[in-house]
Amino acid sequence: MALALNLDGKVALVTGGSRGIGAETVRLLRAAGARVAFSYRKARAQAEALVAECGATDAAGEPVCVAIEQELSSPADGRRLVESAVAAMGRLDILVANHGVWEAEDVSIARMDEAQWRHTMAVNLDAVFGLVQAAVGQMLRQSEFAAPGAGRETRTTAGQETGATTSGGTGPDGARGHIGLISSTAGQRGEAYHADYAVTKGALISLTKSLSTELAPKGILVNCVAPGWVATDMTAATLANPATGEKIAAAIPLGRVATAREIAGPIVFLCTPLAGFISGEVLNVNGGAVLAG
Repeated sequence: MALALNLDGKVALVTGGSRGIGAETVRLLRAAGARVAFSYRKARAQAEALVAECGATDAAGEPVCVAIEQELSSPADGRRLVESAVAAMGRLDILVANHGVWEAEDVSIARMDEAQWRHTMAVNLDAVFGLVQAAVGQMLRQSEFAAPGAGRETRTTAGQETGATTSGGTGPDGARGHIGLISSTAGQRGEAYHADYAVTKGALISLTKSLSTELAPKGILVNCVAPGWVATDMTAATLANPATGEKIAAAIPLGRVATAREIAGPIVFLCTPLAGFISGEVLNVNGGAVLAG
């Protein structure tokens, strides 16, 4: 019997979806049946090519893959992107906050300027706050959910209690929404000369745990994927340098860096019914390099 990851009828938003991990996540979400909106900032050609690859519309002419140009460096930017995605797709069931910046040049804390610090915080953290805030609001408004209670259950619609009792909590397909935050091994063990990046990724781990406690009772499952080194445009120069590339690979038990698809697969899995009892988890995808949750 074939096993399929089925996301038919779901709508996903992936930030930073035109290249690397984001693009692979878009491809896999579409392969699983989800309709996908994704953001890009400058890579218009790659974004348009990805839409063409995935198919912009279905047989009925409904949009199934949409690229949205959006800067993400403030909470307002994040909220604006969610609004645009919902306007294009009609609803939102899955948010994958994948975008981020990492400066390839090593910069000691003694000489890191405030502009770099603030830019990294703005993109990697502030925008995520706006994204999550708007996505949670949309998920709570659009669907009905049987909220677990002590001996009884109250069905809520659009965030309002109706007072009606139900026979039980949600089943494997009953999640109101899924949120996936993308952290890093740097958020768990730190990263010398990249303190700005490591701080933001550590904050996303804390945000995952906080949101899980708050939102799981409402049917929104929040999890985190923490990649190690991945072959993407962002890391290409570092990995291509023999002095650093070989050292990085040698520190990974599997002896190599990950492909973007090897990160996208776990991201998508956490958004499917097979992960319906996982919430607040930090899933390490790093070839065994960091054995910490």
